[in-house]
Amino acid sequence: MTSCINIFEDTAPRAERPRPVRVAVLGCSGSVGSQTLDVARRHADKVRIVALSVLSSTEKLVAAAREFGVSHVAVADAEHGKDPVLGELPEDCELSVGEAAVTALAELPDVDIVVNALVGFAGIHAGYAALCANKVLAYANKESIVCGGDLLMPMAKPGRLIPVDSEHSAIFQCLVGERSSDVHCIWLTCSGGPFYGKNREELRGVKVSDALAHPTWDMGAKIAIDSASLMNKGLEVIEAHQLFQVPIDAVRVLIHRQSEIHSMVEFSDGVVKAQLGGHDMRAPIQYALSYPERWEASVERVDWASCAPITFGEADEATFGCLRLAKEAGRAGGVLPCALNAANEVANLAFRQGLCGFLDIERIVDYVVSRTSADRVESLQQLLDVDERARAVAKEVLAEV
Repeated sequence: MTSCINIFEDTAPRAERPRPVRVAVLGCSGSVGSQTLDVARRHADKVRIVALSVLSSTEKLVAAAREFGVSHVAVADAEHGKDPVLGELPEDCELSVGEAAVTALAELPDVDIVVNALVGFAGIHAGYAALCANKVLAYANKESIVCGGDLLMPMAKPGRLIPVDSEHSAIFQCLVGERSSDVHCIWLTCSGGPFYGKNREELRGVKVSDALAHPTWDMGAKIAIDSASLMNKGLEVIEAHQLFQVPIDAVRVLIHRQSEIHSMVEFSDGVVKAQLGGHDMRAPIQYALSYPERWEASVERVDWASCAPITFGEADEATFGCLRLAKEAGRAGGVLPCALNAANEVANLAFRQGLCGFLDIERIVDYVVSRTSADRVESLQQLLDVDERARAVAKEVLAEV
């Protein structure tokens, strides 16, 4: 496996970015997308929003397009492509409709940075297109790296793929100027979610509202459920394995309830670097837009002298089996992480819709992965086929719940 995020050598080239940087925000109405727009407001002299997309939230799209004077917008859901509110777009703003239209925004010549804030496996198309077009890809769409890292990573040139997830941004920052050969392990921090300390019997009857109540972060429904099951952390283990070219077992999950240390890297000499900060996604988003520079903070600074004590613990993989399943899929590699992700997306949604219990998420994922062979990743079409088959099997299992 070839390392493609060349952040270890301090001699790595760092091309000057144009000012202001021209940004496309894919999924601008979601949590990461809306916070990206907030960073742009705070740094209007450094960031120019030129393209926006939404799935169906056309009112939010129009409001943002008018505020930032964007040139291009896309609505992924064709049923919303004729919403009357779209008539209020700026006169010179080009509107396109459909999933392919969203991907096309990542290839626009007047875009320097693509913020991929799309949710789920569908975001892989835009990530693939951005890398093919040699854009800087600031991505919060972890599923694309989890499912297609073997395909995408060799396409990424140094400094062109910047993680937005708080944990992976933290690792990225800890590794700048370091050598890959000096990395002993990565400590991937985890809040433990709303069910930390519960046993399997207690998890059996939890409700959707319970699972959505994350203790420290404000996030969308899908990722909140993934955080409750620890599948989110499992996906992040695979993501770190791909991004930073370390074995799965060199990524250690560390329960840290306060969520103030966003992750750590331990080196061969025993020295550990950690990146700390408040519970605000605007910090890693801003770093992805500013790298290799640092801009004035867009977030409230933390008074470290008044913070509660910091604690650590070990993740309970026996109780939270989704973490175990993700690590097993990551070790096996090939298309297994893609099947794992597809099954989880189906089961996650089913739980939110009241169609299955919380522990059924793990059961459905386990069933699908155990019936998928770890074939080598060869193409995007292959991944799409694996994703489709895994979803179909997951739905068959779900029908029997």
